Amino acid sequence: MRTAAIIPAYNEQETLRGVVDVLKGVPIIEEIIVVSDGSTDRTPEVAREAGVRLVELTENRGKGAAMKEGLRSTSAEVVLFLDADLIGLTTDHVYALLNPVLSGACQMSVGVFEGGRVATDLAQVVAPYLSGQRALKAGILADIDDLEVMRFGAEIALTRHCKRSGIEISEVSLAGLTHRMKEEKMGLSRGLAARFRMYWEIVRSVQKGL
Repeated sequence: MRTAAIIPAYNEQETLRGVVDVLKGVPIIEEIIVVSDGSTDRTPEVAREAGVRLVELTENRGKGAAMKEGLRSTSAEVVLFLDADLIGLTTDHVYALLNPVLSGACQMSVGVFEGGRVATDLAQVVAPYLSGQRALKAGILADIDDLEVMRFGAEIALTRHCKRSGIEISEVSLAGLTHRMKEEKMGLSRGLAARFRMYWEIVRSVQKGL
């Protein structure tokens, strides 16, 4: 099955290239797509310099919209979604996510951080369905009508759809993987404000029921 990697990115110039470089070391990934979600930093330039396909949105529309735009840009049957702010990504992590889907063991795999940083590990132990690291059959996303209006709740909408549709999900441990926290990217006050907005979007999504 043809496989593509899609990286939604909003102002991730510091870490994007590291994620892309790891993906380039995985031969089964035939296409790498970066969706710059209205970035105001050098995120688009980093993607161009890396030689991968760039989908550039003129305004910040949220992660769900970026995921959908990435999907529209490929004809791959299997897609791998990775966050652009990952730290410690290896090719082993990529294979761990892709192999269960490519082998037919499940239709979607969800990666859970383990042994990275306490804050990010704990968040995913409590709510693994929030993870942005997942591989899945592309047709699953096509069936979710409201994904484009989701911002931080995009992963919850995807998991909810799979559970309601009886689609098998496998959780995959991603040892040593973590990501930059919002407070590190934006500073303490702006980062906390962004975090609270994220939590509010998540709460709204959860209220719709998983």
